Amino acid sequence: MKKNLLASAILLSISASLSAQVSPDGKLKVSVLCDGGMPSFVVNYNNTTCIGKSALGLNTNIGDFTQDLTLSKTSDVKAIVADYTLYNIKRKNNHYEANQQTYTFANKEGKDVMTVTFNVSNNNIAFQYELLKSKKDAMCVVVNSEATSFSMVDGTTTFMCPQMGEMTGFARTAPSYETHYDADQEMGKNGWGNGYTFPCLFKAPGATVQVTNTKSANAQTKKTNTWILVSETGSAGGYPGCKLENKGAGNYQISFPSQKENNGYGSTGAQMALPDATPWRTISISENLKDIVESTITWDVLAAQSTSQITPNEANAISALRDKVKASYGRGAWSWIIANDESCNFDTQKQYIDFAAAMGWESLLIDAQWDSQIGRDRIAELAKYGKEKGVYLYLWYNSNGNWNDAPQTPRNCLNTASRRQQEMEWMQSIGIRGIKVDFFGGDKQCTMELYRDILLDALKHNVLVIFHGCTLPRGWEYLFPNYVASEAVRASENLHFGQNECDREAMDATFIPFIRNVVGSMDFGGSTLNWYYNPKNSSEMWGGHRVTSDVFALATAILFQSPVQHFAMAPNNLTDAPAWAVDFMKKVPTTWEDIRYIDGYPGKYIVMARKSQDGKWYLTAVNGQKEPLKITVPLDMFEIGSTVSVYSDSDKGITGVTPNGSVKEMKVSKKAFSTTIPVNGALVIK
Repeated sequence: MKKNLLASAILLSISASLSAQVSPDGKLKVSVLCDGGMPSFVVNYNNTTCIGKSALGLNTNIGDFTQDLTLSKTSDVKAIVADYTLYNIKRKNNHYEANQQTYTFANKEGKDVMTVTFNVSNNNIAFQYELLKSKKDAMCVVVNSEATSFSMVDGTTTFMCPQMGEMTGFARTAPSYETHYDADQEMGKNGWGNGYTFPCLFKAPGATVQVTNTKSANAQTKKTNTWILVSETGSAGGYPGCKLENKGAGNYQISFPSQKENNGYGSTGAQMALPDATPWRTISISENLKDIVESTITWDVLAAQSTSQITPNEANAISALRDKVKASYGRGAWSWIIANDESCNFDTQKQYIDFAAAMGWESLLIDAQWDSQIGRDRIAELAKYGKEKGVYLYLWYNSNGNWNDAPQTPRNCLNTASRRQQEMEWMQSIGIRGIKVDFFGGDKQCTMELYRDILLDALKHNVLVIFHGCTLPRGWEYLFPNYVASEAVRASENLHFGQNECDREAMDATFIPFIRNVVGSMDFGGSTLNWYYNPKNSSEMWGGHRVTSDVFALATAILFQSPVQHFAMAPNNLTDAPAWAVDFMKKVPTTWEDIRYIDGYPGKYIVMARKSQDGKWYLTAVNGQKEPLKITVPLDMFEIGSTVSVYSDSDKGITGVTPNGSVKEMKVSKKAFSTTIPVNGALVIK
């Protein structure tokens, strides 16, 4: 018996090694297997298994393609190369190289039914299924579930966001990707019982390496970590949005939406033509968090291989408009976060247009109830007034037609094609720049189709789109040039409602660059310079009390990536906030040439830099710990001898409601910069 087990293990090892697909640098290897009729894959990084034997396959209404299969053929390795430019993600110019291989699986009758294509690049894996036309008369198929799993090795810990319960939260609008991340959690949990929203970050035990002590010249062994970020991309209406569910121990499986989402409206599976391909599953892997934070795999695979979910005509229109749309990105004001529903009136919004103009910002977001509290004719007046001052309007919309109880209006304007067309024509006629669409409440395919249809109809009318109360973007920056950002995170509105949210603001900020913002632009709406979330900036009114520093507010404007940012500043900040902070926010960029990760740990601290599209570097650091953070950072992105501005907090800490930071000029030398950042504080060097 033991001999048989040993022989099986040897055969498995040989099979894995023979079929290993390797990244260009040779560090990352994927082995695709089909043992006992069940397809699977294994991932090795630096000669150490980081994802164990994990299931592949789709269960459909024309056949169960998770078992009773054979690996009928394996294609030759194909080199994939793509160069592309995007103005609305973390890096403008991107280069992608991967080794691609396609594995074809046949059923018991010997008929090829499914392929799985793997792209393996340095530090990244992407794979997708294609269902083949295996039955003569079958033109379509329903995918009921996926077997796809990620089997994490023992000792792995997780950094993930629990999926919200269906039809919970405000007015039964959940799930909407708005829970807190938890750091270094043990495996085996399943969130709140509904799994986890993408992206999902894991820290696995890595390879054992030798480290030489330069003083003694003695070699010592050191155990490394392997960081793994799992997500998906390329879903644009042809598939439901997926999540991960824990099936016990380290086994995390792709899961479809619950039937209860969107008030039970729509089916949970995927309706597809034959042949057709699924979205890409992506895995970023490295012993260094730098490769996770800087990864562009979300868009790389879409640039390298067009998706079947966008027609050729749509793709041509998208390409032609991408350069045109970039001129519409920028900064903006937003009254709701500080002044709430009452601020949605003509006079206050006119005041905010004047405020945006004084800041040199390009837009103003007018939030819910504008149709009833201002009216369409007066919105047209505001649009004209704003345009004269160089400030263009974004309008808030409720996506809802019949799937939740959110009462905010305008409702029933974007959920059907005829109403969308009418609304878009009106917006275009008065010069509305963009929309913010809220309250989606589900990831079923019909809801993903609604996202796509809103984006495409808005594109025809030169309207930019922000989504809120929504799903994660899945490569939409590449697919739709008018797509701006999605919330899909526990964003700034919660700071208004709860002091607990304010108390943990700095810690929460340190998760975002490692997880949520890695895979897509994020609408957060932060960077307030009010101490209180109310229009009087007073402890005597409602609203949370900010405990983070003014420098923190500046830092997150850089840290959080979105090509359009509507900041939480208010007109009173022109006189009650430090002039150096206001001046910084007047000129803060929102689009980036490049990104550089420097140091950090999710849930503790982050040090990173972004290069603006006019060539200026902004280095930022945030301390989310409960004790001061001592850091030493290189300044090699700045020219030696040049003068930089250093925005830092007092070493006495954050005092509460008085200015606590300062800006000083410094000459750059070869020497690294050392400082101590207080609790809830930050650093910015530009």
